[in-house]
Amino acid sequence: MLQPNPRKTTSVRALGPIDIAALREAVLAIPESTWDAENADKPNRFEALDKTRHIVFRFVDNFQDWRASHDRPLWAGWRDLLQPVLAKATAPYGYARGEFPRVMLARMAPGGIIKPHRDANPAARWPHKIHVPLQTNEQVTFFVDGIGYRMPEGEAFEVNNMGVHAVRNDGDGDRIHLIFEYFDPDQAVPAAA
Repeated sequence: MLQPNPRKTTSVRALGPIDIAALREAVLAIPESTWDAENADKPNRFEALDKTRHIVFRFVDNFQDWRASHDRPLWAGWRDLLQPVLAKATAPYGYARGEFPRVMLARMAPGGIIKPHRDANPAARWPHKIHVPLQTNEQVTFFVDGIGYRMPEGEAFEVNNMGVHAVRNDGDGDRIHLIFEYFDPDQAVPAAA
């Protein structure tokens, strides 16, 4: 089995502030019908996600390998808004030509949860998993290995998706995150153990 990337965080790593104004405005204007249609067609159907809805822009071709991915229909129309946020969030890594195998929005309603889980598929073991909150509230808690974290709007965070993680939205508003994976194609991958 492939070992997790040694460059990944083992908890939560703050990556710094991001200008999300244009992206946030566009995301908050997405009609419910688009959320419903995209969520119904999403490729990431995992029981742990409960009722969290998604709009998926890019996704891996299969759950075994992070190096092969594809654009989904909405990527072309959103690319210009997403790319500056992706670039700023990943600047601290300093990779010469980093790649983004998965890019999506995740929307959790008030009272929503993501159940404790690890991202078990092999394609999730290597890339960094990064969250950029676009809308949140003080009652949203992101847990990694039992420790609760608050993630303010407009800041980027890498999370340890190999640890047990979960989310609770105990507030009265939606929590919407831009979530994506990032890896360095120039980094040597170790042989499977």
